Amino acid sequence: VVWHLQVSEAWAGIHQDLKKYGATTVVRVCEVTYDKTPLEKDGITVVDWPFDDGAPPPGKVVEDWLSLLKAKFYNDPGSCVAVHCVAGLGRAPVLVALALIESGMKYEDAIQFIRQKRRGAINSKQLTYLEKYRPKQRLRFKDPHTHKTRCCVM
Repeated sequence: VVWHLQVSEAWAGIHQDLKKYGATTVVRVCEVTYDKTPLEKDGITVVDWPFDDGAPPPGKVVEDWLSLLKAKFYNDPGSCVAVHCVAGLGRAPVLVALALIESGMKYEDAIQFIRQKRRGAINSKQLTYLEKYRPKQRLRFKDPHTHKTRCCVM
């Protein structure tokens, strides 16, 4: 789930969407603009990894993001992780693109897929970053039961 958060009036609807999609974790990559207590009361963990608007994510954020996804989807394949920034056009979509690329999607296809869902997503600086990004297939793993390679992002 990717969304933008600009006004507190939209909060009730977003909170319902998170519950509807079964989100267990929310990654906030912008400045803190709301109280996370209502989410935590519903069993949703909020993680804060802010980075500069319009910029690619720092290496630490990328590592933490991919580690979170691998842990969540390996242990609970049906789980949902939400990520958001302020406008939903840069920081959050870049992290989603990284997850798709790490799962085996070509960067061009990841960009196209995201832009079909969120027109105007990912600026030129972020696009250059994604083009140069070299995946290490960190979201793929061997299924212990079938011994086949599986993908963490579905």
